[in-house]
Amino acid sequence: MSDPQPTTLRYDVAGGIATITLDRPDAMNAFNSAMMNELLAMFDRIDADDDVRVVIVTGAGRAFCAGADLKEGFGVGGGEGDAFRDRGGRVALRIREMLKPVIGVINGAAAGAGATMLLAMDMRIAAEGARFLFPYTRIGMVPEGCASWFLPRLVGTARALEWTLWGMTVSAGDALAAGLVSAVLPLDEALELAHTRAEEIVRTTAPVSVALTRQMMWQGGELADPMAAHLVESRMVALRRTSADVAEGVSAMREKRAPAFPGRIGDGLPTVRVP
Repeated sequence: MSDPQPTTLRYDVAGGIATITLDRPDAMNAFNSAMMNELLAMFDRIDADDDVRVVIVTGAGRAFCAGADLKEGFGVGGGEGDAFRDRGGRVALRIREMLKPVIGVINGAAAGAGATMLLAMDMRIAAEGARFLFPYTRIGMVPEGCASWFLPRLVGTARALEWTLWGMTVSAGDALAAGLVSAVLPLDEALELAHTRAEEIVRTTAPVSVALTRQMMWQGGELADPMAAHLVESRMVALRRTSADVAEGVSAMREKRAPAFPGRIGDGLPTVRVP
């Protein structure tokens, strides 16, 4: 039995690169419970597919994602009381746990949950005219989507406070200056850059090493001192140094050829443990 077709997304795979397009253009790709569920299922599908090496996420139409679909309301299906979990946070956390790199191409406005899901991605490229909106205080809400954790780590606490306390709209240029995005380009060039960087992952890197490096970097940001990072890195180096991937990588470098790494994520990964 085939997987049901998503109703809020488009999904394409070519050359080891998966592209997820948020696809509710008439609603500016507003984030609803269906989109949350479909994104979570899509990320699970991608992580389980060794043929997919990297993910690009973008939006259809003139917006990346306008935030919560106000026709549905905030947090429908998230539980009640202390059991409530905001939908944007569930998506952001799932992206953080991905085994494959995730590149966001912001084709237009990214507001609320549309902005926060980008914070957990590995690279963000903005199209000219894109903007980021953190409107929480202006509508009586508070930050969600794990923004209070991700945003200060990306742009610093002072700037994160400025953007959220005042409910600011941040231009693509200001996002670039703050380090939130890597580049600001015309949309076709932004997509081209994303594909170029994705193709580099597919062509030149070991899937297992990429997955472990991604986990190590995210966990490293939570460690109290460099000794803890040293212990994690030492354990990973000890496990990887005799692997077939390392033998192939060194041979390919010496022979000046493209590597063909044999290791696959589907065969299992060692646990990146934080001491």
